Parts: sequence; C-alpha cells; structure tokens
Amino acid sequence: MKPTLFVLAAGMGSRYGGLKQLDSLGPNGETIMDYSIYDAIQSGFGKVVFVIRKDFEQEFRDKIISKYEGHVPVEVVFQSTDALPKGFECPADRTKPWGTNHAVLMGKSVINEPFAVINADDFYGRDAFRVIAEELSRPRDKKGDYCMVGFRVGNTMTENGSVARGVCENKNGLLTSVVERTAISYNPAHEIVFTDENGVEQKLEPSTPVSMNLWGFTPDYFDYSEREFVKFLKKDINTPKAEFFIPLCIDTLINSGEATVKVLDTDSKWFGVTYAADRPGVVAKFAQLHADGTYPDKLF
Repeated sequence: MKPTLFVLAAGMGSRYGGLKQLDSLGPNGETIMDYSIYDAIQSGFGKVVFVIRKDFEQEFRDKIISKYEGHVPVEVVFQSTDALPKGFECPADRTKPWGTNHAVLMGKSVINEPFAVINADDFYGRDAFRVIAEELSRPRDKKGDYCMVGFRVGNTMTENGSVARGVCENKNGLLTSVVERTAISYNPAHEIVFTDENGVEQKLEPSTPVSMNLWGFTPDYFDYSEREFVKFLKKDINTPKAEFFIPLCIDTLINSGEATVKVLDTDSKWFGVTYAADRPGVVAKFAQLHADGTYPDKLF
C-alpha cells in the first residue's frame, strides 16, 4: 500500500503577510506545495490529502488542486476552531487555530494507510520524501511505530526573523524528546539562539536536529491524538493562544512508551517563506533548481 501525503495548508501565514500557500514562487508560477507533491509522487506516494480552511476552498481548488488531476488522487478536509470532541465548545474569544496536531486529526475520515505530514509552505527536498516513503512502505506489526525526518537547524534558518522548530534529541536512532521552540533566531554574533521557559537565552549548535513537521505515522496515531487532544482541552481550552502541536503529542507518547519515532537522516536542505523578505531568495533558489535540471520546466 502506497503511503499518503497529508499537507497542512490551513494557516493564514500572518508573518508572511498573506496566503503564502498559494504564492507563485517557481519560474512558471509553481507554489512550494507543487514541488513537495511532485517530489512525493516521484518518491512513491499514492494519494494527497490537504487540510485547509473552508473559507478559501474555492480558490484553493481552482489554483492548486485542479493542476493535479490525472497525476495523483486528491482529497480535501477542513480545520476549524469549532471542530472539537463531544462535550467541548469553542470559547467565543478563540480566533487562533488549535494547532498542527488538531489539523492532523481532521484527516482521520479519509486516511487509512501510512501517511507523512508536511507543512504546505516548507520546501523539504526530494531526498527527504524518498527516505520517509521508504520507511512508511515497510511492513509493521505493532502500533506506535512512527518516524520523522530530522533536519539540521543550521540548514533551516532565515536571516529575516525568528522561526519555530521542534528541537530533537535521539538515542540509537530513536527520538527521545522534541520540544517546540517558537522563537529561534540569530543573535548579533550569528549564533543560533532561543529563549527558554525561564527567560534565559540558550544556544543551539548548527548540527542540532530539528523537526520541520515532516512526520511519518500509521492510522493508529489518530486514536492517540484524539485522546491527547481531550486532555489538552481540559487543561487549556480557555487559554486563547494555546496550541496542540504535533511535538506535544509525540513527546507524550514517547514518554508513556506507547510509541517509538525513528529519526531519518537526509541530505536535503529546507527553505521556506516565513517572512515576506524571504521571498526573493526562494524565487532565486527555485529558478536555479529548474536551471540545473532538478525539476522539469513543467511539473504538472
């Protein structure tokens, strides 16, 4: 059974200044998603599922989904703040989405095979899709047998502001912890730093593995996520900016012994458009990738 690619595309892109998921960045109007889906198909993925906001469904279908017809089966699911388990009601002042793992939960009704989760606005590189497709295609005989692609933090930075990354530790190739750090940036000495929970600045070595939300799961992950989301809501439903991140759920499952997460190595380098100032550099990189033959003139 070929794995499915699950694309998280429900974010507003507030720091970037628009719906960056739909921004034309390639020389022929390609979006970052186009490159990810092209690479995923080349690597053996058999279906693509998008999670989006209902209010830009038509634009998304017209500009994005229509081009994939005849290339790969596509399905769409929707993330909204009121998509909550029975017994919970969205607070009136809640405007922020519930986070990446809530977005993943929206795929439960349409995904019945191993699947990889990606961000719509991140370029991961073909090798990253190759290694995770291989891992997801192997037989499994137990629940909680997951994986992730680890990127070196030094290969994921922008000069134009701070970034959020899941900082990872692993032992014998298995993830032991992942902590979401929401403001990693360069200091004046061009060292990579973040501020911890106690307000203390901490340095990260450039080789430190981080999650770029390229995760590999099997469908049992939905059941675990539902359980953990209920726990999250009981604690934080009235905290307006609290989010149910994938690393939060993963860390819980690792610590409980219910899951193992294999850390996959890749020589791919990430890039993306976290900020509007990142855009010219990304456009130039895509132009070069076409010029050197990594990608054909027309992806689809």
